[in-house]
Amino acid sequence: MAVSLRVQVRSVRFGRRRVMRLAQAVLDLLGESSADIGLSFVGDRRMRWLNHRFRGKNRSTDVLAFALREARIPVLSRGVETVLGDIVISIPTALRQAKDGRRSLDEEIVALLIHGALHLCGYDHERGRAEALRMQHKERMVRRRLGTITGFVHRHGRV
Repeated sequence: MAVSLRVQVRSVRFGRRRVMRLAQAVLDLLGESSADIGLSFVGDRRMRWLNHRFRGKNRSTDVLAFALREARIPVLSRGVETVLGDIVISIPTALRQAKDGRRSLDEEIVALLIHGALHLCGYDHERGRAEALRMQHKERMVRRRLGTITGFVHRHGRV
C-alpha cells in the first residue's frame, strides 16, 4: 500500500507520516490494505475548479473522490494490489465545517478521508436512500474502530 500525499495549502501543516498512517488504517478497515491512493489537501479555489470540471458544479465542496475502478456496488480487492484512485480534501471548507460542527480540524479530516475512501470503494450516497444509509453505517463503523486520532494538523496562519 502506498499513499501519495500532496499538500497545496500553506496555512496548515500536516504531520505527513501520521496522515499516511491514518490513510492506511482507513484502508485496512475497509479491506483494502494493499491498495494505493492519492490524497491531496487543496484550497477552495482548486476544489471549486475540480468540482466544476468533473461534476459541473461551480462551487467548492469538502471532498471529491476520483475512483479508478467503477463499481455499481462496493467491491473489495481482497489483497490484490490495486490503485483505488484519488481523494481531494478542501482544507478551508473542512475548517468551516469543523467550526460549524464544533469539531477539531483533525476530526473533520478523518471524517472526510473515510467518506472519500468509501467512494473509492464503490459506495455512493447519491444513488438513493438505501445506499446512503449503508454508507453512513460503514462510515460510523470505521470511525468507531479508528478511535480518536488527533495531532496531525498544525495551523500556522489563516486559511
